[in-house]
Amino acid sequence: MPASDLIKELRELTGAGIVDIKSALDEARGEKAKAIEILRKKGQSKILKKADRVAKEGLIQSYIHAGARVGVLVEVNCETDFVARTDAFKELAKEISMHIAAANPLYVNAADVSEEVIAKEKEIYKEQVKDKAAEVAEKIVAGKLEKYYEEVCLMEQPFFRDQEKKVKDVVANSVAKMGENVVVRRFARYQLGS
Repeated sequence: MPASDLIKELRELTGAGIVDIKSALDEARGEKAKAIEILRKKGQSKILKKADRVAKEGLIQSYIHAGARVGVLVEVNCETDFVARTDAFKELAKEISMHIAAANPLYVNAADVSEEVIAKEKEIYKEQVKDKAAEVAEKIVAGKLEKYYEEVCLMEQPFFRDQEKKVKDVVANSVAKMGENVVVRRFARYQLGS
């Protein structure tokens, strides 16, 4: 594959800048998979820097599932109204609202789960492993709690279109491509009869 095609492909896959892509390809000696890994590591550090920036703009996206039995409202924020008006941002908000309709999360992040709920879940898990050695039981309880977060926390759930990625990975990819902090602030999911 010609270098220019590889650079273009990596740009589409990662959202990284051309200079960063060339640098990653040099470091990876032209190996695509290794270059992607390098770019992801660099991108993650950039995303962490952007996470501190305030995201007060954005939009509220609605989604009504076919048959009008499930509806979702979700607030997705970014830093500027310019980004909020882009098709990429609107598409991200739409995808997130569709995911919420399909996966029925209860919270946005693990940090939103109350201490009471966490304590109750831990109590249940400890009861399930009471016959195990203490250190083994602790690891099992921690693992079950992580699994619980994956089931009930939007950002920890496997993304409905690609189960290999979590919702937080999809948002992080958007941060890298848009160059701004993106935050899912809150949501409401309505289901007929519940």
